[in-house]
Amino acid sequence: MKFSKVWALSLLVILVACGQQQQAPQVYGYELLKLEPQDKTLYQDYSATIKGKQDIAIYPQVAGAITKVAVNEGEEVKKGQTLFIIDQVPYQAALRTAQANVQAAKASLASAKLTYENKLELFSKNVVSKSDLTMSKNSLLAAEANLAQAEAAEVNAANNLSYTVVKSPSAGVISVLPYKVGALVSANLPQPLTTVSDNSQMYVYFSINENQLLNMIRKYGSKDAAMKNMPPVELRLSDGSVYEALGKIEGISGVIDKSTGSVSVKAVFDNKNGILHSGATGSVIIPEELKGVIVIPQLATVELQDRIFAYKVVDGIAQMTEVSVRFVNGGKEYIVKEGLNFGDTIIASGAGLVRNGVRVEAPKEAPANTEVENK
Repeated sequence: MKFSKVWALSLLVILVACGQQQQAPQVYGYELLKLEPQDKTLYQDYSATIKGKQDIAIYPQVAGAITKVAVNEGEEVKKGQTLFIIDQVPYQAALRTAQANVQAAKASLASAKLTYENKLELFSKNVVSKSDLTMSKNSLLAAEANLAQAEAAEVNAANNLSYTVVKSPSAGVISVLPYKVGALVSANLPQPLTTVSDNSQMYVYFSINENQLLNMIRKYGSKDAAMKNMPPVELRLSDGSVYEALGKIEGISGVIDKSTGSVSVKAVFDNKNGILHSGATGSVIIPEELKGVIVIPQLATVELQDRIFAYKVVDGIAQMTEVSVRFVNGGKEYIVKEGLNFGDTIIASGAGLVRNGVRVEAPKEAPANTEVENK
């Protein structure tokens, strides 16, 4: 009988112990992260078009047939270098005619001047009438006007002759040459003789939206201050490579395009090696320095119905917390705008497998395998 009571009592103790063991909460091991202020650099890309410092379309100023093309496509030229020569024969003849007209006008002026002087002397002796003197003076004035016209025509003829030699207005690179020797050209051509691009520096144009412009002005105080204080920018080329030299923002449009809601921005890049070409495309990369922000891994979050949540650990319990975040380049991290504070501890990875309210702790390190170490 005593044995039965002891056995029953022992069984009761075992059952109670088992019940207590089943009721003990399960503890899960997760990688935990304590949030501390961090500095982060973000990079934003903007599609861009590249243009030379100057793209000058070359049109002829006189009509005629091209007798010489003095350059090749892609050739670097200096300011004042000859590009084309247009048939000079008719313009040389026109200049000689104008020069002859000047000489004739000078002779007519000399005769009119001599006649006026004689009339003036005879008038003083009452030999001719005042009307004769006046007519003589008018002839002199007409001769002077004729000389002025002849000289102006000579200058115009000389200019037209000089225009037959088409020269580069600046240093640069020659683009396509659609017109060859023998082609008849004039100032009304549908396309230019060529384009000279000054590629010593390149202007890279891109657009930002109205909100980005406002944020920029708030950050720096004004557009001028933004252009002075913005960090250097990078240029990613069409092949994916990053251009070797940094650029500088030098222009922000003051007009918002109504159709796109964007503002044009100009960055300037040196092009000493001639890698950049007018008409090319790329993307401008603008860095943004953020000081003292909360950065968390994206693996520490879970997205539910377009809302993002993280698990904050409070007194060892995982609490599901909604957060407002900003994406970080690379797609591996978030910058937290709201929902978490410095000093908070969160579950750093595997948030999609966490249940709200579970007890968590950092995983313990496995004991060292002495046998392996001894080997």
